Amino acid sequence: MSWIESIGLEQAEGRLRTMYERLAAAGPLDNIITVHGLRPHTLDGHLALYRAAVHHAGNALPKVYLEALGVRVSRINGCGYCVAHHSAGLRREAGDPGLAEAMLAALAEPLPMAPFDAAQQAGLRYADRLTHAPATITEADIQDLRAAGLDDGRILEINQVVGYFCYANRVVLGLGVELEADGHGHAHPA
Repeated sequence: MSWIESIGLEQAEGRLRTMYERLAAAGPLDNIITVHGLRPHTLDGHLALYRAAVHHAGNALPKVYLEALGVRVSRINGCGYCVAHHSAGLRREAGDPGLAEAMLAALAEPLPMAPFDAAQQAGLRYADRLTHAPATITEADIQDLRAAGLDDGRILEINQVVGYFCYANRVVLGLGVELEADGHGHAHPA
């Protein structure tokens, strides 16, 4: 499961057990969840950021695009765990297997193009730079995103998704979190 002790639902007690039971209502607990078992307060923070960045009803960008950003950032960071989980999420959100596979193929390319529109492509380029070399981002990059048709709220959403996935990738990679036996994860936005 990971290089540190993980606490599963069977071993969980008290507040952690309550948290796990609520999450388990959506499906089996992912290893990225149970790796937080020794410090449940870190799970609170992780889930709050995940829900706000990827699953909040106040987001304006389509969830399928937010998942695409997660797949792209996770590919760049070499996090196969998150690529697998969020490729599955992208497939669920796309609702069209052909579109999902076209998006995933584009995300594997050096510069993602179709089926992403011009604004989405600009957001993906920003995500690439922010992941590879965050200190190189300038105000001109934000102006380029605006010129591509993204308003400041959507730019913030892209920024937050990239930040979340860089965090999640480092949790997984830094603790040796392994992919679940079924090969992909389950959404836990609740």
